[in-house]
Amino acid sequence: MKKKKITDKDWRKIKLIIMDVDGVLTKNDITYYSNGCESKTFNVKDGRGIIEAQTVGIKFGIITARGSEMVLRRATELGIEYIYQNAKNKLAAFLDILKKTKCSADETIYMGDEVIDIPVMLKTGIAIAVNDAANDVLKVADYITKKNGGDGAVREVIELLLTKQKKWSKIISKYFE
Repeated sequence: MKKKKITDKDWRKIKLIIMDVDGVLTKNDITYYSNGCESKTFNVKDGRGIIEAQTVGIKFGIITARGSEMVLRRATELGIEYIYQNAKNKLAAFLDILKKTKCSADETIYMGDEVIDIPVMLKTGIAIAVNDAANDVLKVADYITKKNGGDGAVREVIELLLTKQKKWSKIISKYFE
């Protein structure tokens, strides 16, 4: 199992955050309507964190095993460039994102919640599980969020990362000018 002690040096080299969707960016709920449509609810604080982190050079990607127009819409709104839907082999998608971004695995955070995320978590620089992730995912995570998926877990990680990189105060200071 992966579990390692994360140092400040590990946090400082992160350039890329890749996330699962269902259970990380959402609460793991999918609502189906009688007309065949479905809905997902995304956390606004996660979104603001993603937007702010991009202003200081952090890149973002999504790898999800499902396909959804709502995911594409939300990712587009947030300026997330690397979006892999219907990814049954998340490790292959992860390696493709690394190639496109020219980032190494050690420069990457992966956030997951389900067993399909484990192969990527075992390869990434910092493997993060949301608090309500599956037990096997919690076992391989280097860091477990205090918040559940869809409840601001992504924002929690962004604030922690950017604080370790001494960039969060720069983001916040512009709102106090």
